[in-house]
Amino acid sequence: MGKVYLVGAGPGAADLITVRGMKLLQAAEIVFHDALVDPAMLDYCSQAILVPVGKRCGRHSAAQSFINKRLIDASRKYKHIIRLKGGDPMIFGRADEEITALESSGVDVEVVPGITAALAASASLKQSLTLRGVSRSVAFYTQVKAENEQEASLPNADTLVIYMGRSNSVQLAEQLLKQGRPKSTPVQIIESISTLKERSLALTLDEMSQGQAINWFNSESPALLLVGAVFGNRLQNSDVLTNSRLYG
Repeated sequence: MGKVYLVGAGPGAADLITVRGMKLLQAAEIVFHDALVDPAMLDYCSQAILVPVGKRCGRHSAAQSFINKRLIDASRKYKHIIRLKGGDPMIFGRADEEITALESSGVDVEVVPGITAALAASASLKQSLTLRGVSRSVAFYTQVKAENEQEASLPNADTLVIYMGRSNSVQLAEQLLKQGRPKSTPVQIIESISTLKERSLALTLDEMSQGQAINWFNSESPALLLVGAVFGNRLQNSDVLTNSRLYG
């Protein structure tokens, strides 16, 4: 049996993968990669068989059970298998399902961490997610849920990072307001983090609840929503109109 490495590709840019991840790609025989992986990163493994298995919201994509089976089958034919996952494998990457399926079939698995989108966004915006006297807690959240899973309240952390929230931005803002967040709470939206297409928008929770971000979004770009007082300076220092604050 071969060994499967779940490798974090990082937030987007090819050179933000870890050195360890890059070296594993260079030695890979076959690579199963996500849809959002930068094509330039696949140059690191030009010797390998490349298999796209990524999921994109609203598009036809491979079922998780099918991906699991492909990984198991590959482990019986190859010694060095890479499952290349966007960001960090252990943050909303369904890594647990792949690890469970592989280990249940006797396949050795190793996880190689990557930079998750929230941390890359913080770096790109030059704004810490925590700040003494302002934010002591951070929560990562997604509305994507399993079948029959009940809708839950959004976390009450000082800084809230919402993954895959573009299509529900208005509803998310309304829910946060109902939970007691002030209307003036700053929101920072950032798309295509760490790539040449990166851009960001600053607005308030009240403005997002009114749909002011809807026409700004690019449906082809992955977006992250960041909510919290730590982003207040960006909102206050903006010298353009509220509904068109654009950075990057």
